[in-house]
Amino acid sequence: MDTLQLLKDLIRIPSFSREEKEACDFLEAWMRNEGFEVQRKGNNLWVESSVPDDRPTILLNAHIDTVRPAAGYTRDPFTPVEEDGKLYGLGSNDDGGSLVALLEAYVRLTEHPQPYRLLFTATAEEEISGPGGIESILPDLGKVDFGVIGEPTGMNMAVAEKGLMVLDCTVRGKSGHAARDEGVNAIYKALGPIEWFRDYTFPKISPFLGPVKMSVTQVNAGTQHNVIPDVCAFVVDVRANGLYSNAELLEIIKHSVECEVRERSTRLGSSSLSMDHPVVRRGLSLGLTPFGSPTTSNQALVPFPTLKIGPGDSARSHSADEFILLTEIRSAVETYVNLLDGLALD
Repeated sequence: MDTLQLLKDLIRIPSFSREEKEACDFLEAWMRNEGFEVQRKGNNLWVESSVPDDRPTILLNAHIDTVRPAAGYTRDPFTPVEEDGKLYGLGSNDDGGSLVALLEAYVRLTEHPQPYRLLFTATAEEEISGPGGIESILPDLGKVDFGVIGEPTGMNMAVAEKGLMVLDCTVRGKSGHAARDEGVNAIYKALGPIEWFRDYTFPKISPFLGPVKMSVTQVNAGTQHNVIPDVCAFVVDVRANGLYSNAELLEIIKHSVECEVRERSTRLGSSSLSMDHPVVRRGLSLGLTPFGSPTTSNQALVPFPTLKIGPGDSARSHSADEFILLTEIRSAVETYVNLLDGLALD
């Protein structure tokens, strides 16, 4: 199985989010030709080592979609080029390296019995957290106990990942003429709630991600200079730290701040994996470094514990002339196998 050639072939196929069909068609045909019994839903593929049984299930996941090429490319983003130990091309680092390394690790891990059922999934729409991605196939996979999310982390262990929630807040006053002493200025009423979002500290602080971060990022009020505004609306960006669910944060906020609060979405939750988890203990024994990740991934969209780990460097993602080191891919396969081979989740 030539996984490096597979990565080169995938680089040649544009696979922007929601436009993954051609790449998914190619990967499905390639896997079938290699003898995999592939299942497909939309532009998502998966294979499984066995039907669900009484063993726990581990899921391996990488995404097949990419962002559009960044400005400043000096190379054709869809022409894979090996040069000085690097493989250049759009999606090589994010997330092709993880995809082919996890696929090869899946093959090696399933060559002999494991104390778990193993799934390999290649999914769409990760870059936009779209509903047609990993969420859409979860009902088809059966119960999953643990997941490995392949993303460029330098093969360090992201044991925590920030979540995201956006809030639309509204404060209401009463309009009046600015020249007379009448009306209730909604902007002035909003100052207290805005200060609350600036100053409030949630008590649980993550050792990897720090405190929950709330930032007022947009404010809108008023219609003209001589009318007291009766409505002030503002937007709050909330970054969870793995110790609160978005639902928990939302409840605390709604009961604490004196304004109307409406959430746009609570889908992108934060995650946190205990340092006592068997996979973390195994990783530490292998010399892998735990850290907290500020970037979101498919970790935010699954309801089971996950570890984000993969070859490459997050700083290369979405950048011009994206590349991955060939040694990073080879090393990642060995690390994935050593991390999971014979691992007991119980």
